Amino acid sequence: MTENPETAPETPHRKVTFRFIVRWILIGAALFWSLAVLMLVAARWIDPPTTAVHMERRLQAWMHHRPYHERYEFVPLSQISPDFQHAVIAAEDARFYQHHGFDWGAMEIAAEDDMEGGRLRGGSTITQQLVKNLFFGTGRSILRKGAEFTLVPVAELVLGKRRILELYLNVVEWGPGVYGAESACRYYYRTSARNIGREEAARLAAILPSPLRRRPERMNHYSELIQERMRRMGW
Repeated sequence: MTENPETAPETPHRKVTFRFIVRWILIGAALFWSLAVLMLVAARWIDPPTTAVHMERRLQAWMHHRPYHERYEFVPLSQISPDFQHAVIAAEDARFYQHHGFDWGAMEIAAEDDMEGGRLRGGSTITQQLVKNLFFGTGRSILRKGAEFTLVPVAELVLGKRRILELYLNVVEWGPGVYGAESACRYYYRTSARNIGREEAARLAAILPSPLRRRPERMNHYSELIQERMRRMGW
């Protein structure tokens, strides 16, 4: 029986095309990962001029024809109040100084702390959130999580805890177009990050899980929980 050439399968050609696509996807992923590692190494000494989240918000505003004003001022950790630093750690990553990038216990009990129908924090550590802010934006996917999983140990190794905290406090989103501790303090309280009070710091830390929807003045219950956690941690 002879095969009709018009209906003959094109399996070899399709296999070649599929392999070609997969190969270039893997090459692209490897290049992105290598670039991210180099940027993390550079971030040990160089303050990032922008992040993936900053660019994402700028693009969203442009696509929806909305005005966009970015407030982003990078300040040294020494110019951020210890109360502010402690409030963010207590709210976002209580075992920040004990883990090496991942807090497996927190991942298992992420739904434990309900506050006004929400959560005090998720299972992601400050290091994970920094990597996400720098390179991946706010989107969620298995691929993003996988890449994040490989970059977090690199961040811990090349940056160290102090620099990780400094970077996170300076780049994280605190409101529409508001990025970093200094900008947040000036936007909400007309003061500097150095002079922010304990209660105000707790209120600002409380809006981090949802900075575009939450407002510090509404965070009464959240901020009380954060301050209580700070007291338990010796702060």
